Amino acid sequence: MTNVVLVVNTGSSSIKMAAYALTEHKPPLWKGEIDGIGRTAMYESRSNGRTHERIPVPAEVVQEHKPLIEWLLHHLQREQPTFKVVAAGHRVVHGGKHFSAPVRVTDTVLEELHGLSPLAPSHQPHNLVGIQAVTEIWPDIPQVACFDTAFHRTQPRIAQLFALPYQLAEEGVLRYGFHGLSYEYIASVLPEYLGERAKGRIIVAHLGHGASLCAMRNRKSIATSMGFTALDGLVMGKRCGDIDPGVVLYLLRDRGMSLPRVASLLSHESGLLGISGISDDMRDLVDNDEARAKDAVELFVYRALSQIGALIAQLKGLDGLVFTAGIGEHSPQIRARILEGLAWLGIQIDDQANAQGASCISAATSNVPVHVIATDEENVIARHTRLLINTAA
Repeated sequence: MTNVVLVVNTGSSSIKMAAYALTEHKPPLWKGEIDGIGRTAMYESRSNGRTHERIPVPAEVVQEHKPLIEWLLHHLQREQPTFKVVAAGHRVVHGGKHFSAPVRVTDTVLEELHGLSPLAPSHQPHNLVGIQAVTEIWPDIPQVACFDTAFHRTQPRIAQLFALPYQLAEEGVLRYGFHGLSYEYIASVLPEYLGERAKGRIIVAHLGHGASLCAMRNRKSIATSMGFTALDGLVMGKRCGDIDPGVVLYLLRDRGMSLPRVASLLSHESGLLGISGISDDMRDLVDNDEARAKDAVELFVYRALSQIGALIAQLKGLDGLVFTAGIGEHSPQIRARILEGLAWLGIQIDDQANAQGASCISAATSNVPVHVIATDEENVIARHTRLLINTAA
């Protein structure tokens, strides 16, 4: 039998799992992923350096997170019968005010994390279902929660505040930021791409179904586009991003919408889907000639440029720009449009490198280097889990 650390990364539209060696920091021994949840869920696994056939999830499996997580866990057991899961690490989106580092999961911790679910309703419940599903199969193994908010706790106090009565900040109404596990991974590998520049003023654009930006100095977060919840900031697949809070008041007071109705509208019916009326997937929109599809893409780019500009102001300059996540890694059209809008910085794009998805997509004469780096949240979770359980032992 091979002792492994299992990593469970449950997102709003995907579930990723990976099995890592317990004692060595090496690439995963196995990876499995379900994507397209809510549309046509597809399963793909990789082991021994090769990708197995991509197949639809069986029709009898309910297209909801809990049954999909359970199916994926049982599929792992069937596919890798020699693996002995001895610990599990989980991505948990919101750590609130009290969790600023990975923690061992206990009943008390779980209770507090459930209490944070209203702040990340599209993610936190699914993350905690993952913990529950692992517990049902391996009730005695240690489990570790790794938080998307933790990386941003290095931000200056002023960057975390809202202009609200101070008592609310004391009670935890702060700008937390998200996608921290992704940013932590990118920060860890930046020197491989940027050398000494990695310590400088870097903006990382995590552009996917959920999207955000992070400004780093010395590879630590100093500002980010998301705030108290994962609704804030950029245009996303189904989430609205920045919105005048008066719009919410108007919908409640003058349009007579209920609170649950408004919550659903902002989280599940807005963003690319709401604007286009076609899809929440950038792949369906970027080359679509429909006027509303063009509007959705244009607004996505417009908001990204606006907030990159704001972060450059906080950094007082820019020494490097990184694209990551689904859109950032796989959409040369979106990268090109964003970089065209940043030409005033002296950024020059290498069109051929961008079209090929090269790691460096800026021209040799560009004032600012631009890179595409594949993120690896599971790697970060495995590292934290291994460290925490070995320290405890």
